[in-house]
Amino acid sequence: MERFMDFFQEKMIPPLVKVGNQRHLVAVRNGLAITIPFIIVGSIFLIFGNLPFEWWPNFIGKFAGMINVVVNCSFGVLGVLAVLGIGYYLAKSYNLDPITGSVIAFVAFALTQVTGDLQLDTSKFGAEGLFTAIIVSLLAVEILRFFVQRDIVIKLPKGVPPAVGNSFVALTPTLAVVVIVWTIRVVFGFNITEFITSIFRPIVFALNTLPGILVYSSLVTLLWSTGIHGDMTLEGVADPIFIQFLTANTAAFVAHKPIPYITASGFYSLFVNVGGTGATLCLVILMLRSKSKMYKSLGKVAFPSACFEINEPVIFGFPVVLNPIILIPFTLVPLILTTGSYLLMYFNIIGRPVAMMPWTMPPIIGPFLATGGDWRAAVWSATSMIIAAIIYYPFFKSAEKQQLMNEKNEEAMTQVSGQGAEA
Repeated sequence: MERFMDFFQEKMIPPLVKVGNQRHLVAVRNGLAITIPFIIVGSIFLIFGNLPFEWWPNFIGKFAGMINVVVNCSFGVLGVLAVLGIGYYLAKSYNLDPITGSVIAFVAFALTQVTGDLQLDTSKFGAEGLFTAIIVSLLAVEILRFFVQRDIVIKLPKGVPPAVGNSFVALTPTLAVVVIVWTIRVVFGFNITEFITSIFRPIVFALNTLPGILVYSSLVTLLWSTGIHGDMTLEGVADPIFIQFLTANTAAFVAHKPIPYITASGFYSLFVNVGGTGATLCLVILMLRSKSKMYKSLGKVAFPSACFEINEPVIFGFPVVLNPIILIPFTLVPLILTTGSYLLMYFNIIGRPVAMMPWTMPPIIGPFLATGGDWRAAVWSATSMIIAAIIYYPFFKSAEKQQLMNEKNEEAMTQVSGQGAEA
């Protein structure tokens, strides 16, 4: 185990960390974060308009369509929100005018959505156009940077208001972006969205398979085990895919059709991360009943935040990081919960995610709401906590035994020191 951890820390972590901190991926991660409030609000209306009671549709009547308007207007513009957010944050990272970055990126994205008969098609303004939004926004800002850095811009006198000055600075790069995208999409008739989607299709397929999501789970926990935020490191790559899955599930749920995707947003955060990555809420509960003074005190401190999926006090306080005893269940539990949740959803024993809930949503409640009110998902969440606690128990008792010995030795040394001082 120690040899593997040394290899992972020395050979695998540096490139993963470098990827996680890469400027463009950080911009994608931050840009997609802008979409989260709108997805959550849309999900609230989604649940309210489709409560799992037979009498509910008749009760709300014509208001069902009115409620679903908010769902369509939030999920239906995720691509637009993403392109604005990514353009903003990437331009800001280059110390360029972020609003200019957002607007140029949006115009470029809109041009990619022109149909063969030269009409603007808004059907891909949602998550279906998410990959196009990412690529086009990155390209647009890079072109903006190219022109600004080489001073190929129109500059007005210093007395001109900044807003007006920035608009003229953006003129030449905007022209360049428009000409490039217009030529590819309109003049040559090349379908940019379809091409980009085809490139990402293998990754999209892999992350909706059990082997693919198990690899993802392993990487997240291994990164955390060395003190690196695994979820945040990988979300720049994985989140666009998970959000796209969720949007498709939402559309199917509203249309009362079979839910297509299992690993949509909420699958990993709510069904696997019970009380934080590694399902550490169960470890905290064991700590609350510990004979060790240190573990019991830490459990009391960590329990409130663990109920809301925040587990840094446990990760660094227990600690989980670089702790060979507790790293085994910390890695094993997510793999078991991932497998169990995936298979239960695959065989339609529990519902699949159709609504986005905040990742801080407590266990049982979060899965219940994310699946549109499926009580079986809530039961599985409670069962997951029991499974995790059982797996953690022998490893925790081993760590507790060692900690009790350390505390006993410290008390003995304190007593000796006190006796020496009295003498």
